[in-house]
Amino acid sequence: MNTLDEKRIEPFNTNRRRFLKCMLAAGAAPLVLPSGTFAAGASSRKIKLGLIGCGGRGQWIADLFAKHGGYEIVAGADYFQDKLDSFSKTFNVPASKCYSGLSAYRKLLEDGSVDAVAIESPPYFHPEQAQAAVDAGKHVYLAKPIAVDAPGCLSVEESGALATQKGLTFLVDFQTRANEFFIEAIKRVNEGALGKLSFGEAFYHADNPFKSAADILGPDPSDPESRLRAWGVDQVLSGDIIIEQNIHTLDVMSWIMNKPPRQAFGTCNQKMRPWGNCHDHFSVVFDYGNDVDVSFTSRQFSAQGSKPDGIINRMFGEEGVLETKYSGPVLLRGGAKNFYRGGDSKGLYASGPVANIASFHASIAVGDATNPTVAPSVRSNQVAILGRTAAHEGRVITWKELLKSKKTLKLKLDLKA
Repeated sequence: MNTLDEKRIEPFNTNRRRFLKCMLAAGAAPLVLPSGTFAAGASSRKIKLGLIGCGGRGQWIADLFAKHGGYEIVAGADYFQDKLDSFSKTFNVPASKCYSGLSAYRKLLEDGSVDAVAIESPPYFHPEQAQAAVDAGKHVYLAKPIAVDAPGCLSVEESGALATQKGLTFLVDFQTRANEFFIEAIKRVNEGALGKLSFGEAFYHADNPFKSAADILGPDPSDPESRLRAWGVDQVLSGDIIIEQNIHTLDVMSWIMNKPPRQAFGTCNQKMRPWGNCHDHFSVVFDYGNDVDVSFTSRQFSAQGSKPDGIINRMFGEEGVLETKYSGPVLLRGGAKNFYRGGDSKGLYASGPVANIASFHASIAVGDATNPTVAPSVRSNQVAILGRTAAHEGRVITWKELLKSKKTLKLKLDLKA
């Protein structure tokens, strides 16, 4: 048996790069360019990809990489051998390229055949694995959330900066950031389409996505391997629901506001789920200053069919209202001057990663290491941690206090080598 005590670390060519810089300077650039943009003339060499985290989500993402056509799945890493066996069979990866054990990801990163990695492990591990991948000279495709605590966010920020210095692509997979309707609608809001802002709503109401966790945890929920398998209901491994799942709506909120909140206060509890230690609902108010607040609520339990549900954001201003829904309508309401019909983002769960995977490939092929997804992803993750901290501690937490926080979530597991 070995004890695992993870410690956080604190701390397309030239024309395409020029285009991105100009757009960023104008404050109008999407974080991920639409699929196919600047693809002409890109290298046709297949990028050899290693997957870190070979569970259900990991294999689903790997399948999207394979279907893109520009990648070859060559290696995998996971603690659980059964996950690796399934991965090996599904993607025809030899057993010699499937790494297991506590340091499985390090074994994969030592594999010279791997050009890039997709990190789909539990969020707790993301900062360390991303840093190790950049140190090893690999391009990084990182699942959200990027971290479960404030020092972890800073670590990913540093890894993204180092990747840029080393000429490596580092992309964070937020689906809404790749959707044309979200990009255009929020661009207009950031340019003042709503006029003076009044208040906003961020909303993530859903059924429990981890219904099998009770069976996985079994009679001994403290069993370390069971905790790893049921990581979605473990506060340390997932960061709690406000980090692991609600990050989607909080990222859109942060994108809309285009700045960090001044402070937050809120509540949370676990009343509807008897297993795991994650809360099943949150209610937080984010204070953005100038008398503008955004109220956020979430749940992970059945609401007996009540509506609305899903991932919804609204922002009210003196000249209009922004309405967005993940895999639903995205539009600006208002007078003829500010009205934007937008469209339906239906299928975003798949279309977002497909677009991001295409952008990841294009950036690697032409040597684009500007990595514009990193900074906004760090901020939205910090916003989620701000809300969690305020709700967990039952007091007002300021943004300045959060940025100074050295508090880490510590994981201690006795696992077989």
